[in-house]
Amino acid sequence: MQSLFDAAALCLATADPGEKAALTQRCAAAFACGELAIPEDAPVPEPIRMPGRPSKPRLVHPRDLPRRGFGTVEGRAAFIHAVCHIELNAIDLGWDAAYRFRGLPREFYADWVSVANDESRHFAMLRKRLQELGYDYGDFDAHNGLWEMCEKTAHDGLARMALVPRVLEARGLDVTPGMIAKLRSLGDDATADILVVILREEVGHVAAGSRWYRWYCGQRGIDPRSRFRELLREYAGGYLHGPFNLEARLSAGFDEDELAALEAP
Repeated sequence: MQSLFDAAALCLATADPGEKAALTQRCAAAFACGELAIPEDAPVPEPIRMPGRPSKPRLVHPRDLPRRGFGTVEGRAAFIHAVCHIELNAIDLGWDAAYRFRGLPREFYADWVSVANDESRHFAMLRKRLQELGYDYGDFDAHNGLWEMCEKTAHDGLARMALVPRVLEARGLDVTPGMIAKLRSLGDDATADILVVILREEVGHVAAGSRWYRWYCGQRGIDPRSRFRELLREYAGGYLHGPFNLEARLSAGFDEDELAALEAP
């Protein structure tokens, strides 16, 4: 691997989830040490396709996923599995941003390599916790919604920054505090403590999306607020619903006007 784009492509293609996470951490360290170049004459990226995945979990429509309560070990394991699956997808989302969008400032690539690295740690922590409960990644069905949005926005970095970090990933900022409280009430501090780490770091990930979304808008002379509303109508009509974690979203780069618009009926 001589370039960041080679490393990103390799991480995306790796099917074994444990190896994907470990390779991500090695590549992120190499990039941080200046060992992976960002060539200006790199060929155009390959068309987006499904990244490497293991044979399990089986991917189904979200409505086909059974609802389980937290009151049983199986129910909590299914919840952890769902978050684990999100984090595995998020590794690929970070790498795809670094791979697909060319000719951008080095800081852009540094942000998304760092995000992929964080997500790999999140995946490893959650998988370890799942194994402690007697399960493993792949034992429950999952859905493909995050990657489907990645595919829909592969043509435009502005749309990707708006819709993946600022819509889908920002949803985690809204729901995670309630999950932490629920887990603590059940005495599952081990899982709750992992979610505390994830929530703190996801604020930074959504903030990176906000920063680069506004950068794209500035480059194109586009008003970010009106364009965000247009993109929501075009791509994400069913994804946004409250209550919203206003404090976390403010820390993640949303402004007061955007939050007011989100809460408007």
